[in-house]
Amino acid sequence: MMKVKKKSEFAKYPVEDKIILTAGYIVLGIFLVAIILPMIYIVLASFIEPVTLQNSGLTFDFSKWTLMAYERVISNAQIWVGFKNAVIYSVLFTVISVVITLLAAYPMSRADFRGRGFLNTLFIITMFFGGGLIPTYLLISNLGLLDTMWAVLLPGAFSVWNMIIARTYYQGIPRDLQEAAEIDGATEMVYFFQILLPVCTPIIATLAMWQFVGMWNSYFDAMIYLNSESKQPLQLVLRSILIQNQPEPGMVSDMQSTAARAQLAELLKYATIIISSLPLMVMYPFFQKYFDSGIMAGAIKG
Repeated sequence: MMKVKKKSEFAKYPVEDKIILTAGYIVLGIFLVAIILPMIYIVLASFIEPVTLQNSGLTFDFSKWTLMAYERVISNAQIWVGFKNAVIYSVLFTVISVVITLLAAYPMSRADFRGRGFLNTLFIITMFFGGGLIPTYLLISNLGLLDTMWAVLLPGAFSVWNMIIARTYYQGIPRDLQEAAEIDGATEMVYFFQILLPVCTPIIATLAMWQFVGMWNSYFDAMIYLNSESKQPLQLVLRSILIQNQPEPGMVSDMQSTAARAQLAELLKYATIIISSLPLMVMYPFFQKYFDSGIMAGAIKG
């Protein structure tokens, strides 16, 4: 007896849906290629000798490959100082921001919280209107926070958008859970820290990922508020290499000609990009399952 071949899910769709899906796949494929190709180019270019890269471009002749750029980047003290500062800032900022966001979102998720509508309005206003750079700088200066890590950590620690996402997630948790806790004699503090937060792992991981990546990639606040090189994060060092084309002096000081220095500086750009991106690439796979579920759960209610 011959087996009947099952149709694929795509074959079951009507023609109109097939056209729309095919067009969507093509667009997504183009975006994917546009993202992956530059990444591949940067990775390969970081291993190729400066002269070969400038004259011939990418090559798979491994005799023309070198680890010189990575050796110079890794041996540079300022890179490691910036890397250490970036890790410290990102971790502290993530902890502070997630704690503040979760605490602020909880009362805003309660229908019996008085003043909820008024505070909601105030929060929404701050999403669209701000004091601007100069008033913020004067505030940071008057608080005595200039050239300290707190000038980088505190101003952006609370995000209204993240609070709304966390509030929506709280509202999606059945009310029966809190009623059961109240019957057992649990206080609001016990319910929040021992019962509610353990079931909020997806949204906590999502917020932590957002804030860590945001701080890791941030350089503007550090550029405005920090003066000491010992306190600058990695992104400021990277900015001087990529945008201002000014690698750390120790990286190119042994190059005799200006042309050789320029070629090496170009190679250092690619190696620095790879090294600065490694923590995020290593971190994301561990957060992906929480990230996907947290995003979807926080988007169910408006």
